[in-house]
Amino acid sequence: MSTPAFRRLLVVIKQTAWEEYSQLRARGQAPKALRWKRLESRFHTHQQCVNDLVDILKRNNLQFSCVNRVELDRQHLADVDLVIAVGGDGTCLSAAHFLDHGTIPLLGINSDPMSEEHKIVKKKKTDERTSHGALCACTAANMKGKLPRILHGGGILSTRSRIQCIVKSTFSETRLVPALNDLLIANPSPAAVSRFRMGLLKEVKEPTPSLGSMTDPSYLPKSQYGTVTRFGGKLYDVDNSLNVWSSGLWVSTGTGSSAAMAAAGGMPMDVTSDNLQYLIREHMIENAVNKNEMKDQNNALLKKGEKLHLRWNSQKGRIFIDGSHLYHNLELGDEILIDADAPPLALFTRDD
Repeated sequence: MSTPAFRRLLVVIKQTAWEEYSQLRARGQAPKALRWKRLESRFHTHQQCVNDLVDILKRNNLQFSCVNRVELDRQHLADVDLVIAVGGDGTCLSAAHFLDHGTIPLLGINSDPMSEEHKIVKKKKTDERTSHGALCACTAANMKGKLPRILHGGGILSTRSRIQCIVKSTFSETRLVPALNDLLIANPSPAAVSRFRMGLLKEVKEPTPSLGSMTDPSYLPKSQYGTVTRFGGKLYDVDNSLNVWSSGLWVSTGTGSSAAMAAAGGMPMDVTSDNLQYLIREHMIENAVNKNEMKDQNNALLKKGEKLHLRWNSQKGRIFIDGSHLYHNLELGDEILIDADAPPLALFTRDD
């Protein structure tokens, strides 16, 4: 076989529910309704996939190291030129957050796919307990045939756009890790209203300040909506501004458009699209004068190069990044910039 295409690999391994609950059980905190035999069976299925992967890597004389998903840190990526995520879509998303420069490709392996026998026994086409594996190029069942080809330069390596999100608070500006699937921006309580103003940022020319105007902000250009703002030192106006009372805002990539965005009623997108999509959740517009116009703004594409701006007008808020595990808290008055300018992710995808 040809020389391997990668010098050093990092294997990111999912922590299964059985392992997590076993730790709680040791402290007397595990829920009483858990089906331990089922959890343990799934753990052994996952562990067998990990063992098989290690055997494949050793047979191909590849240097690699392994790390548990919950212990993954940037120091583990030193001198790594391929990351393999073993688990499901959640493990792939967690690993992708550390690949924020887009220079290291990601290969996902679904360690617990539903078998044909399981489908027949359960008489179900899907099983909510197993991972869909949409981001995984291989499964435990087929990786012995597919993985060696990928490791020696084969396979399909695609480029996936990601969401860049920058949060500007009173004294700081924070760039969040890029999101591969989606962002949910909402009040931490699902029963609370999320209030924000949204619009598109339009870069404006920085005026030349006159003598003494550096301490007088009146020299700045007037905004149509009463606001000029800065991100990354650049001056922007906010265009097409809309005040929103809702349950929050979804923003997705093409990759994530078939996940939560689709379930919320969003539009299907090509996974390779450079555009983003936003959807206002349960928009309260019953008494609005321009009700029909506001309906048209509930769900739309954010084209490449466009920048969505939010001013958070609730006391509390939270940005959830690719699910519930990773989030950033918001406070009243925080400003948010969202666009597709994050470095894209190099992701190995299925070839069938």
